Amino acid sequence: MFVFPEIDPILLQIGFIKIRWYGLMYVIGFLAAWWLARRRCQRADSPVSLKQVDDLIFYAMLGVIIGGRVGYCLVYGWDQLISDPLYLIKITDGGMSFHGGLVGVMIAMWWYGRTLGKTIWHILDFAAPLVPIGLGAGRIGNFINGELWGAETGVRWGVLYDGAVRHPSQLYEAALEGLLLFAILWWYSAKPRPYMAVSAMFLICYGIFRFIVEFYRVPDAHLGHLLFDWVTMGQILSAPMVIAGAVMLAMAYSMHAKRRR
Repeated sequence: MFVFPEIDPILLQIGFIKIRWYGLMYVIGFLAAWWLARRRCQRADSPVSLKQVDDLIFYAMLGVIIGGRVGYCLVYGWDQLISDPLYLIKITDGGMSFHGGLVGVMIAMWWYGRTLGKTIWHILDFAAPLVPIGLGAGRIGNFINGELWGAETGVRWGVLYDGAVRHPSQLYEAALEGLLLFAILWWYSAKPRPYMAVSAMFLICYGIFRFIVEFYRVPDAHLGHLLFDWVTMGQILSAPMVIAGAVMLAMAYSMHAKRRR
């Protein structure tokens, strides 16, 4: 058993300016994506050039931040939004949704792809392997903030927090959605794959990993379990990702096979 270290969520404060650990994790994620994109764009099959990487990351940042915040407010923070419409822009109060961020990034990549004459899947196939490092960093930020804890447990690696030993579900997600997902996607995309296949693999793997971790994570108090006393909102949002990814992967290889005939 480990004792939660009670880390101050504010890393540094200079006057009224506060630098938070969680915000730093976003910076780490975007910098990692930028660096990886600069390496990846040198491939012959890259849809973007080295000069276009900065614009790609900028569009992705807008998609993540706007989509993540709007998605959280609509799905998890609806009551707060209704009582205070300005809650939407109170990002320092916490609350970002991966699924909202995913939709935001998809819209941003579609928009940016139009400026390059590329389809959304050309851009997303390129961008998908760049994402997991940021996801993992974000989950570490959740751990530092002492939020999104797992259920009570008796396992040896449990963390004592708020008077109970709990699953460190944030670290489970950091390992699965961050390190493992990155390893899978970087390996899978190391050589040219059928159009749309890399995006499909991202949806499948993330959806499965998130669905599994939800069994160990305490659901949002105001939502609880939504079905059968065990299904959470995270699982409801992740299951369609797996299904859509599987359909896309089958379509990708089917279309690829037809082209080769």
